[in-house]
Amino acid sequence: MFKKISKWCQGMFSFLWAGVRRNYDNLDDNIARHLEESGDRTVEIHLSKMFSEVFQKHTKDEADRLFIVGTRKTTPSLAKVSSSPVKPWFFSRVFLLLAVSFTMLMMLLVMFKSDKVIPGIIFIGSLAVPFSLLMMFFEINVYQNISALQTITTFLVGGILSLIVTMTLYLALPIKTTVSIENALLVGFVEEVAKCIVVILFINRYKLNYIFNGVLIGAAVGAGFSVFESSGYVSEYGLFTIFTRSFQAFGTHTIWAAIVGGAVILGKTRKQPFRVKDFFTKPRFFIFLLLVIFLHTFWDWDIPHTGIGVSIAQEVFDVVVGWFTITILIDAGLREVKTLQGQRIINRKNKKAQKR
Repeated sequence: MFKKISKWCQGMFSFLWAGVRRNYDNLDDNIARHLEESGDRTVEIHLSKMFSEVFQKHTKDEADRLFIVGTRKTTPSLAKVSSSPVKPWFFSRVFLLLAVSFTMLMMLLVMFKSDKVIPGIIFIGSLAVPFSLLMMFFEINVYQNISALQTITTFLVGGILSLIVTMTLYLALPIKTTVSIENALLVGFVEEVAKCIVVILFINRYKLNYIFNGVLIGAAVGAGFSVFESSGYVSEYGLFTIFTRSFQAFGTHTIWAAIVGGAVILGKTRKQPFRVKDFFTKPRFFIFLLLVIFLHTFWDWDIPHTGIGVSIAQEVFDVVVGWFTITILIDAGLREVKTLQGQRIINRKNKKAQKR
């Protein structure tokens, strides 16, 4: 059993890593080759190490420093960017704060029967998981070149804009209320393409060029989409829906859009905007977009003649594959830092040699 799982993971990695290898147009050939040859076999996934700082004590100053990044004075030079394994921790404090706030609002509802707290319950409940994940990706962006203001703007405007694009596409396609595989595929296609379009707009607007940048922008758009969509579902189907939607948010829109954001960076030419032709001609981009559409389709598909057990298994499969893909992009992002820093060193040596 474990051998089968291991072989499946290796096959999945080979499939995805083929999309992560990128053509560094302005990199030294030896360094670009080293990036590919040193990393096309395995990805070290140590979640215990990645989240080891979550349970450690951190000072207020450490938290404050996380939010003063992205300005001209606080964005580090490439030489100072860390390529060490990422260890986010602040997102857990954000989740704890939102979870405590949600619990207090629920207490108000139960103890005082006050309907006035229901909007707050819906908003905080919808916000807790997606926004906490967004903060994790904000911490992971080792380049520190995207400010908190840009992140929140993308979260709010990007989330709403992606819903507008989604609804516009729904008007043009024959979406039905059934849960057939065909309808699930249409929904997955529409929503993921809509978010992708918005992610591209923001990446081009901010002139971003790094994998971690794309992952963060994607997560911001996906988190906004998730929050507003969940709020709508709760308003339509009842307050209990907030519990299932919040739990499911751990492996859905925020993660899927983060994957697409990384794919956009992989698909575009460095230091150039992502163009319309890139949408149709870049395999590195398409591999990940098709994967996300598949994950969304599989999540929504109600397989005929099956019970709740199969539905849970589908969700677990989606979460595992989604997070596995995120770890691949994180690994690729760290390798990208090392590669760019190596190119910078060689360029400096070349310039010194030319002066001599």
